[in-house]
Amino acid sequence: MSKLHSLILSVGLIAGTSAQAQLKIEIAGISANQIPIAVAMFADEGVAPADVSDIIRADLERSGIFKVIDGVAVLSETAIIDHAQWKSRGADALVVGSVKKLADGRIEVRYKLHDTVRSTQLSALTLSKDARFTRVVAHKIADDIYEKMTGTRGAFATRVAYVNENRGERDYRLEIADADGESVQVAVRSKEPIISPSWSPDGGKVAYVSFEQRKPVIYVQDLVTGGRKIIVNEKGSNSAPSWAPDGSKLTVALSKDGNTQVYGVNADGSGLRRLSNSSGIDTEPQYSADGETIYFTSDRSGGPQIYKMSASGGNATRVTFNGSYNISPRVSSDGKTLAWISQRDGGYSLYAMDLASGQELRLAEQATEPSFSPNGKYIMYATKTGGRTSLAVVSVDGRVKQRLTTKAGNIREPNWGPFMN
Repeated sequence: MSKLHSLILSVGLIAGTSAQAQLKIEIAGISANQIPIAVAMFADEGVAPADVSDIIRADLERSGIFKVIDGVAVLSETAIIDHAQWKSRGADALVVGSVKKLADGRIEVRYKLHDTVRSTQLSALTLSKDARFTRVVAHKIADDIYEKMTGTRGAFATRVAYVNENRGERDYRLEIADADGESVQVAVRSKEPIISPSWSPDGGKVAYVSFEQRKPVIYVQDLVTGGRKIIVNEKGSNSAPSWAPDGSKLTVALSKDGNTQVYGVNADGSGLRRLSNSSGIDTEPQYSADGETIYFTSDRSGGPQIYKMSASGGNATRVTFNGSYNISPRVSSDGKTLAWISQRDGGYSLYAMDLASGQELRLAEQATEPSFSPNGKYIMYATKTGGRTSLAVVSVDGRVKQRLTTKAGNIREPNWGPFMN
């Protein structure tokens, strides 16, 4: 395995113990201008396995964008709303609703969002799902509220993939959880390391690297059927899979011809082709949101820096110039922001760059393995504190911060999944 590739892998491979519990979210920062909102308890929500209003309230609070007003009684979507009264209580918006259990066992959730400032109704939804998807329904309502109030699509109903690692017991798990850390499911379990999970654009598959064959091999796991397939197993190291936005292909880093270089491969494992061609080491490729550009890490200038090239390969252009060690490029869904890890002042920090202006912002210290939320407003990353690695989230402006922890465990390599229909 190449020296640079080994260095990049070592940033994330930190020993710990296995986590058995859900992820707990701690909110450490808020937006400078929060929107005051009241979320009423939904009528008859006790018929569902979880209180819909509680989940909505928690989603809005952890976004850092909303200031949720306490002490709101039960209000259904059919209630007559005195907008002026709610405005006098400090709420710019009010959420009301009800839950009904249908004859076929599903639950039906109805909700309305009121603008108390303009005395208007902003939104209304009716969602019916199997009762076990109560949390998903609540997340979708929170997404609707976020979008109506901010103009940006919410990402509460998305999922994250990450690695839960216990190196001492040789227990490595690729786990999938809701964006709030609930509903954890084990997608892959192995006695050998698992790294680099990457969601397919449709949310149905995860590509990842496993060492179960005593070398890094790239697999794709189907989350619906549970089946998996080897996508790339060439001589040497096979690593860093990243899906193209249309899901038809992946870009990967392979050492089969000597130094690690960037390759493209079809989603079924066919059509392997080399994309980068340098005398250095090129690794960690990532597609841009439009699929036209690949960002990657290369040491061709003497130390690891971020470069970009056409998705079809060819000449590369250097992107990062500050700092002597810059790795792990990630690009936001709108193509405007680059996130990466930079080693400066003796530690690894998360940086973001406005690609139009080149302006940089340091978002977090002790950070590795960044991943953008699908709406581009937040970045999840791994961080080590107190001898344990956990996940954290920071907004792209650095104001909103969360930490996802467990009572025990070492979780890392987060990858935030796409929007789900």
